[in-house]
Amino acid sequence: MLEKFLNLQDHLCFSLYACSRAISRMYRPLLKKLDLTYPQYLVLLVLWEKEQQTVKELGELLDLDSGTLTPLLKRMEGKKLIRRERPKTDERVVMVSLTEEGEALREEAVCIPASLFQSSGMSAEEIGALNETVKSLTERVSRFNSI
Repeated sequence: MLEKFLNLQDHLCFSLYACSRAISRMYRPLLKKLDLTYPQYLVLLVLWEKEQQTVKELGELLDLDSGTLTPLLKRMEGKKLIRRERPKTDERVVMVSLTEEGEALREEAVCIPASLFQSSGMSAEEIGALNETVKSLTERVSRFNSI
């Protein structure tokens, strides 16, 4: 039974990898029009939802280390999409928030998830259920890896 999973096309990890790459290829021209990279888009998604986050919180939510996140945020700040500020109450913390330019991209970015619905032919419910299954798998595997 398990020998079947030695075939590439039967490996869940390969299917998820291939799907991720296909979605990234689909998103690439849409993100290019907005002058964003995929990780920058993810930062904006978090900030559109939560308005302000610490760098640490962003790193945890996006599963990015500070060595990756800090230069990414510097580039976004250079594009005037976000601002980084240290609160006077605790200068060890760096708060990240949207600028007007970053907020304005929200309306233009609606085309990105819409493209997934259109190209997949799946309903919002089907994509939502698939997403919940993948998130559950991620959580279980992550728990197993931390033992």
